[in-house]
Parts: sequence; structure tokens; C-alpha cells
Amino acid sequence: MPLALFGIGGGLGLAVNLVVLFLIVVYLALIYWTYLDARRRIEDPVLIACATAASVFPYLGTVVYTILRPPEFLEDREERELELRAAELELRQRIEQSCPHCEYPVERTYLRCPNCERRLRDPCRKCHKPLDPRWGICPYCETEVRKQQRPEREARRTDRARAQRAAGQRASGQRASGSTRSSSDGPTRRQDRPAVAARPPQRPSGSSR
Repeated sequence: MPLALFGIGGGLGLAVNLVVLFLIVVYLALIYWTYLDARRRIEDPVLIACATAASVFPYLGTVVYTILRPPEFLEDREERELELRAAELELRQRIEQSCPHCEYPVERTYLRCPNCERRLRDPCRKCHKPLDPRWGICPYCETEVRKQQRPEREARRTDRARAQRAAGQRASGQRASGSTRSSSDGPTRRQDRPAVAARPPQRPSGSSR
């Protein structure tokens, strides 16, 4: 045996052989474990091969891979992404099923909000079913509604433009009236000033004598 050259034999040599065999088995098991773990955490096959090759270095490569590996499995990441998508979809549905003015929960068949009493949808002129303001055609009876109905946003914009025009006209009228008043009050103020009485001329003292 090779250990007999170092003076190790008998029961001690057997124990050393068992320890060496155990270390070899653990080394091979770590290489296989690194390969399986990299497949569950990494999508790129090149990175999987690099991680497996790094684990060939006894024990040190596996330790380095354990430090640098991704923190979660691919299945857990996909499940988390699905949960996020489901939460976003549920939030979007709640927003669509609520009043845009007071956020009160409403149904798709409501024409007005029961809380703030504002109009949410307009009925179709033919089938009288509620229509979304974004629709250009009734999906129930195929009646065009884009030309007939105007979205609330456009109505609000026109109302705001009208209000701004009226405010501008009022401001210009007030400025014009103020300028006319100032021009008319100028000469009257000048006329209202009292006239200064003229003093009589003083006679010289030599002429009296």
C-alpha cells in the first residue's frame, strides 16, 4: 500500500483510506450539486457550464459559487412575476370598475355614479345599452356612436376654453373702462381748481409826492 511507505499501516492506514475516500465522494457530490443548483437558478447554459467548471477546483470553487449565485430560483422568480401581474390586473380592474370622479365602486351597466351622480356612460341610441366613452361603435347592435357622442374630456376642454375667453374679455373691458374714466376725469379736475386772485399793482412812492 502507498501508506506503508510513510510508516502507516494496520488500522490507522484503513482509517486514512476511508477519510480520503470520503473526501473524494464529497468532492464529486459537490460538483454534481453545483450543476443541479446552477440549472435551477441560472437560465444561460454558458453560465451553468462556468459554474460547474469552477466547482472542479476542490471545495474552493463550490464555496465561490455559493457566494456569487443568484439569490432565488427560476421557479420562484416566475411565480413572483405572475403574482405581480395578477396584482396589476386586479388593480386595473378595480380602477376601471370605479367612478373616475369619486372612486366609488360601480358596475359596467351603470350610466351614472350613485355617489356623485355624474354621468359615466351614454346609452346607445338604438339598443339603449351602456357604452364606454372610448368606443366608436356599439358592440351590441353595430351602431356608430363616435360622431354622435362626444367624450367628457373634450367637453371639459371646450368649457375651460370658453371660461378663459370670457375672463379675457372681462379683463379687457375693465381696462378699457378704466382708461376712459381716467381720460374723462382729467379736464374736470383741472376745471375744478379755484382761480388764484390777481394782486393789484403797487404804486411807486415817488409818483405820490
